[in-house]
Amino acid sequence: MTPTGTGVVFGVLQSRSSGRYNKRKNLMATAGEEIMRRNRGVVIVMAVLSFALAAGDRPGLGAAAGPAESHNVALVGHLDIEGGGMVDVHDGIACIGHMRPPYATSILDVSDPGRPRILSRIETRAGTHSHKARICDGIMITNCEQYAEWKVGYVFNTVFRSELDVGLAVFDVSEPADPTEIAFMHAGGVNLNNAPAGVHRFEFDCERKLAYISATEDGYRGNIVKIVDLSAPADPKEMGRWWLNGQWVEGGEEPTWRRNRRRAHHPNRMGDRLYVPLWFGGFAIVDISDITNPTTVTHVQYRRQSPTHTTLPVAHKIMGRAWLLVFDEDISDECEEPQASMWIVDITDEKNPVTAAFFRVPEGGKYSFCDGTKDKRFGAHQPHEHVGDDNLVYAAWFSGGLRIIDISDPYHPQEVGFYVPEPVAGCEFPLSNDVFVDDRGLIYLIDRNNGLDILRYTGGSGAEREAAHRDGESSE
Repeated sequence: MTPTGTGVVFGVLQSRSSGRYNKRKNLMATAGEEIMRRNRGVVIVMAVLSFALAAGDRPGLGAAAGPAESHNVALVGHLDIEGGGMVDVHDGIACIGHMRPPYATSILDVSDPGRPRILSRIETRAGTHSHKARICDGIMITNCEQYAEWKVGYVFNTVFRSELDVGLAVFDVSEPADPTEIAFMHAGGVNLNNAPAGVHRFEFDCERKLAYISATEDGYRGNIVKIVDLSAPADPKEMGRWWLNGQWVEGGEEPTWRRNRRRAHHPNRMGDRLYVPLWFGGFAIVDISDITNPTTVTHVQYRRQSPTHTTLPVAHKIMGRAWLLVFDEDISDECEEPQASMWIVDITDEKNPVTAAFFRVPEGGKYSFCDGTKDKRFGAHQPHEHVGDDNLVYAAWFSGGLRIIDISDPYHPQEVGFYVPEPVAGCEFPLSNDVFVDDRGLIYLIDRNNGLDILRYTGGSGAEREAAHRDGESSE
């Protein structure tokens, strides 16, 4: 379990293993920084008040299982559990990285998907949250990132560059009911241009015992890519790093953007390439044939209202071409035009990627529309990070729930199923944040506020879908 003890963070005494902050937009300006330097006592008092007031602003447990609406998706099981940023499942064991303290991670037994149960909990470190977790062969890794939901404390820690345990935590979960932390890889870069500092999202490469992480570091602006060797889990080692030109400010590079608007969100690997989303900086394809010296193959820059969250390569060719799925993230409750989307990009010529099509969820469902409600996000977020031979993409779409998209014809993606959960008690709408599909074909959908739904796709096979599509065309 996480270490115990006590620590003072932004003037609030709290247990060493409980933190109070969450990922948000940059909140600080130069003027605000000066004010805080001159009013440290006021900041501390405000932090205490912020802590107390925010504690009552959480969705509760007890949400009813079941959909607000669904098509070709059946509910198998449900667990009332605190909201999560990531869910990962292997060999009947699931881990959930939680959005908010006091818990960093929950480990579940999902061998009986109709009756998921909690095996163990890991608490947060002070001043952090751990909303991402992946598990592989008895080893689990989690992120530790500044937590900003109590804004004043978050600003205080950032401006005064507090010493925080931000980085990558490694656990032995060979006994899932009794996880043991065996290593912690510290990340630097607690400053205004990096907020929130620490590790954000990552891929855990089970076959190669490598992790590809998005992390802040001293001397860099915004998150960069690090390749971490976990072949000896108790002694993780950085093997290589990659950054966008302009991020290494200590090395004399000059960014052309403000603060951390261009940064690595999280890389995905296929072959000897990393595909790196760069938030408002487009995406990059990176050659890692030598993992100690990653080099840029291509950087694609574009202007969109929504930032680039995920770049997922399709491991097989479709119509004889190579494809990359590019997911925006809806980061606002405003009605963006266009809506945050999934873009289908032809990367057959990786030095000249070409967008072939996009997918957006049509408005009109019970919660699947934008109405400007505070904190409601209707748009793309995160797919299951593997596309199988059936060419189905499983995507978490915030208030749009789960969307299942057939990309057998990449130029004309078709939605073939969806599942929109009922919102939890105290919430007006669902916020589906992450999705994972296990080797049994079960779909795990985690909400940011509360609730894990275990689902099954009930639509037909690729051949059946193609036949139905042809029949539909012939009847028109």
